[in-house]
Amino acid sequence: MKPFLKWAGGKYRILNHIKRVLPAGKRLIEPFAGSGAVFLNTDYDTYLLADANPKLINLYLQLQKKGPAFIDACEEYFTPEYNNEVAFYTLRDSFNASRSVRHKAALFVYLNRHCFNGLCRYNGKGKFNVPFGRYQAPYFPRKEMLAFHEKSKKAVIRLADFRDTMDSAKAGDVVYCDPPYVPLSATANFTDYASGGFGMKEQAELAKRVKKLQARGVTVVISNHDTEFTQKAYAKAQILSFKVQRFISCDGANRGKAGEVLAVFA
Repeated sequence: MKPFLKWAGGKYRILNHIKRVLPAGKRLIEPFAGSGAVFLNTDYDTYLLADANPKLINLYLQLQKKGPAFIDACEEYFTPEYNNEVAFYTLRDSFNASRSVRHKAALFVYLNRHCFNGLCRYNGKGKFNVPFGRYQAPYFPRKEMLAFHEKSKKAVIRLADFRDTMDSAKAGDVVYCDPPYVPLSATANFTDYASGGFGMKEQAELAKRVKKLQARGVTVVISNHDTEFTQKAYAKAQILSFKVQRFISCDGANRGKAGEVLAVFA
């Protein structure tokens, strides 16, 4: 099942690689929930989905609790009336200003499907700032949202820093980490999906915490770019390397393939 959100770095296209290395277990923990592709396409007894992006987690909680009624509310924005530049920027301002968790969650879905490339990016003041995408008829993901709602009955969904989420792991759990990736260049850093960003300091800390979990009997799998840093930081893991097609770039001609790694700490 495809995720209902468009997501930079989403894992749907490489699920075959990920599922090949994820071991069996009763609970899967995801400290970087993202679009939920791994959650939706695996079969563990229970899940812990966490993320540091409060807008994303609010959306997931609304969908988990309200189900079809919330989906109907989201669909109201998928009409020609709202698919234009004036309406988009009006609703983007409303999203940034609203204190209604339900309204904010519904607008998250609208913005995700109507903004440029489905990016999730915030400025220094925490305001969503991705421009209008100019799509002829944005797809409303009703069946995908229903699938997420049904699957979320097996999940605990939590707003949390990756550190707190990983600290909760116990022997026998499986942890899948999909952090904002180590940039391949100075201009290819898409880490501002939540306030505070995720820089090289956090990348190094993640690698250290993974080794501690491994010592406690927790299997951890990490996705990241294949770089000198990740090869060194994940040196004690079993590493699977492969190429992945890039889909997020302003210049379509430069959407080539990038090296990716799956590091398994077992």
